[in-house]
Amino acid sequence: MRELLWNTISLSAAVTLTSVAIAVPIAWLTVRTDLPLRRFFAVVTALPLAIPTYVGGYAFIGALGPRGTLQGWLEPFGVDSLPAIYGFRGTWLVLTLFTYPYVLLTVRSSVRRLDPSLEEASRMLGQGAWATFVRVVLPQLRPSIVAGSLLVALYTLSDFGAVSMLRYDSFTRAIFLQYRASLDRSTAAVLGLVLVAVTLAVLGGEAASRGSAGYHGLHARSARRAPVQALGRWRWPAFAALSALVVLALALPLAVIGTWFLRGLDQGEPLRLTTELIGNSLRASALGALASVVAAWPVAVLAVRRGGRLGRMIETACWVGHSLPGVVVALALVFFGARQVPSLYQTQWMLTLAYVVLFLPQALGAIRASLLQVSPTLEDASRTLGKGSTVTLWRIVAPLARPGLLSGGALVFLTCMKELPATLLLAPTGHPTLATQVWNATSEALFARAALPAMALVLLSSVPMAIIVLRERDR
Repeated sequence: MRELLWNTISLSAAVTLTSVAIAVPIAWLTVRTDLPLRRFFAVVTALPLAIPTYVGGYAFIGALGPRGTLQGWLEPFGVDSLPAIYGFRGTWLVLTLFTYPYVLLTVRSSVRRLDPSLEEASRMLGQGAWATFVRVVLPQLRPSIVAGSLLVALYTLSDFGAVSMLRYDSFTRAIFLQYRASLDRSTAAVLGLVLVAVTLAVLGGEAASRGSAGYHGLHARSARRAPVQALGRWRWPAFAALSALVVLALALPLAVIGTWFLRGLDQGEPLRLTTELIGNSLRASALGALASVVAAWPVAVLAVRRGGRLGRMIETACWVGHSLPGVVVALALVFFGARQVPSLYQTQWMLTLAYVVLFLPQALGAIRASLLQVSPTLEDASRTLGKGSTVTLWRIVAPLARPGLLSGGALVFLTCMKELPATLLLAPTGHPTLATQVWNATSEALFARAALPAMALVLLSSVPMAIIVLRERDR
C-alpha cells in the first residue's frame, strides 16, 4: 500500500511539473512572439490531447520497446537491445506528452488577456525582458497555471491505460487487477477509497493555493493587443524545439501506428475495424455527450441566473464526480448495478450514467461561460412581451449560448471516446468499442491487430479537438 501511494504521488507530481515546464513557454511563444509558423504551432501543439494515453503508450512501446521499430533499425549496427521503456520513466514520458495541452490551453487563453501596460511599466522602471516575465507576467498567469496543473494531476491520478501498458504499479492498475483477479472485491474497494482520499487531498491543496490575491487588470479589458516580441537569436532554436516536440508527441505515434498497420497487412492480419466497432464508439460517446449537455444546462442556468447557496452547492457537487478516477466511479457503479438494479448492469444506460458522472463539469464549464456572456436584459425583454421562462430559455438564451453547448458537447464527446476503465467495466456485453479493442489487442502484444482501431480512434477524437482549438484561437 505504501509503495502504491508513493508511486502514484511521485508520478502525478513529475508529470504535472514537466507539463507546466513545457506548456508555459509554448503558450508565450505562440501568442506573443515572432515565432515562425506560430499559428501552425498554436494548433498542432494542442492536438496530442486527442491521442488517448493508452494509444500513446502502445505507440511508444512499438517504437522504443523490445523488438520495436527503433531496435529493428539499429540491429544492423550491432544494437541488440535498448533501455527498457517500461516503468516510471516510460509512463512519465507518455503521460507528459499527452496531457501537457491541458495546461497549454488554459495558460494560452490567459496570455491573450494580459494587460501589456503592466509589462511596459516594468520595462520603463529598468527591468529587463526576463525579469519582467518572471516578476510581472508569471504572477498574472498563476491562476491558469494552477487550473491546468490541477487537470493534469487529476488525469494522472485517474489514468489507467498508460500505467497498465507500461507496467507501472499505481492505484488504478492495482484496483483493476484486484477487481478482475479476485472473487472478493473488497480489496479493490479499499484501494479505491485510498485513491479518492489522495484525489481530495490534491483538490484541497489546489483550493488552499489560490489565496486571496487579485489578478484583475487595470481596465475591464486591454484596450489594445500586446506588441509581438522579437526572439532574435532564439527564434530558430525555439522553432526547432517546438518542431521536436510535435514530432515526438504527434508525428511519432501516428507513424508507429501506420507502420504496424502496414506490417499487419504484409503478414496477412485481417482488418478488424468494423462498422460495429465504430458505431458502438460513436453511439456511446454521443449519448454521453448529449446526456452531459442536457444535465449541465439546468445547473448552469441555476448557477448563473439564480446564484445563491443552492446554485453553488449543486455546481460544486457536479465537480465531485469529475475529481474521482474513472476506475473508482466504474467500480462503484458495478457494485450498485449488480446489487441494486441488476436489470441495468452492463447496459448502455449504466455506461452513459458513468460518463455523465465523470464528465458533466466539462459541459457545465463551457455552458456557464456562454451564459455569462448573454445579457439578462434580453430575457427581461422577452418576459415583458409575454413569454414565459421556458419559452425564453428555449428561444432566446439557448441560441445565444449555442457556442458553449457545442464546445461542451465536443469536449465530452472527445473524453468519452478516450475513456478506458469505465468502458471496460461497464460496456454492454458483446458490444466492443474502439477503446476496448485497442486495449484487448495491446494487452496481448498484438500491435498489428491494434493499429487500425487505434488509428480510427485518434482520427475520430481529433475532430472535436480541432473544433475546440480553432474556437479557442478565434476567441
